[in-house]
Amino acid sequence: MPYHTVLFAVEGRVATLTFNRPDKLNALNPEMWSEMSAVLTKVSQTPEIRVLILTGQGRAFIAGADIQLFPKFSPLEAARYSKIGQDVLFQMEELPIPVIAAVNGFALGGGCEVAMAADIIFAAEEAKFGQPEINLALIPGFGGTQRLSRLVGLGRARELCLTGRTIDAAEARASGLVARVFPGAALLEESLKVARGLADKGRTALHMMKQVLDRGFDQDLRSAIALENDAFGLCFSDPDAQEGAAAFLEKRKPKFA
Repeated sequence: MPYHTVLFAVEGRVATLTFNRPDKLNALNPEMWSEMSAVLTKVSQTPEIRVLILTGQGRAFIAGADIQLFPKFSPLEAARYSKIGQDVLFQMEELPIPVIAAVNGFALGGGCEVAMAADIIFAAEEAKFGQPEINLALIPGFGGTQRLSRLVGLGRARELCLTGRTIDAAEARASGLVARVFPGAALLEESLKVARGLADKGRTALHMMKQVLDRGFDQDLRSAIALENDAFGLCFSDPDAQEGAAAFLEKRKPKFA
């Protein structure tokens, strides 16, 4: 299907979703949420795709929600719009494959929230992160208060959300929000390099790894380890597990399905 606010491409087993409203710094509007959801559905239904990369066209990853929408919102409409974004980000988190956010520029408000729903965040040196909603007398609406505190700790999340302060890529990495920082010109290629490496790993193991990490995080230790135990066993239902062990013992590179 044709898209107007995003670009979608597949190279080998890696797909790339590019936010494409550069004249609006890729600000989120209903059409973008809808097209993002459609792409995520397509990815989930295409077993050949093993990794998804998110990035932005132009100077921004996503500079936030499209503020032009806000003056028209009633409280009920605002809550509905918030729920649309939350549902799409849960849809992304539930993909059985790794998702990499390659943050090329501004990731503010909704942009930071989209990035935080990915499994890994890589950033260009010039990238900026923040939850500045407080400056509009608002709070984050797409999961920012909750995902940020889980990624960087409650104290730092409080400071960033209450002040609306913007941080650079170096501070984002030091806080644990960002995994790695690259020169802007190298960001996408470095992200693709990691994505291709992930695409060569066992699909079931990647899925189980995501599930255990995400679902176990908020549980008590014994319950979380029970999840790990079940997922470890399930990995052995996949021939890739036998291939991985055999390749290790035979001192060769594994050939996963």
